[in-house]
Amino acid sequence: MANEIHVTVEFTNGLEILFDNVSKHSITLSADADNGKSPTVGYLVNYICDNLIKDPRKELFILDGAVRPGILVLINDSDWELEGEDKYELTDNDNVLFVSTLHGG
Repeated sequence: MANEIHVTVEFTNGLEILFDNVSKHSITLSADADNGKSPTVGYLVNYICDNLIKDPRKELFILDGAVRPGILVLINDSDWELEGEDKYELTDNDNVLFVSTLHGG
């Protein structure tokens, strides 16, 4: 098992505004980053909130400790609901895409 896990994280459909309009991020995590265990998507979401969000309105991304309803999460182009949602263990070169399905008006 490698010591690091490289993950590409992308934000689209307006979410990138929370990240200084940067839609694609390359993240390197320790393979045992989650209290000695492999990091999960849940760990990644917390990492994003602590390290990537530049906008003070974090509630537009996370609500009650979970990804806000209305945000579709894809892991390697597959709906995260098919992959175990936030319990999915990240592997090297995974791609996690967050797509807002909410539209202002």
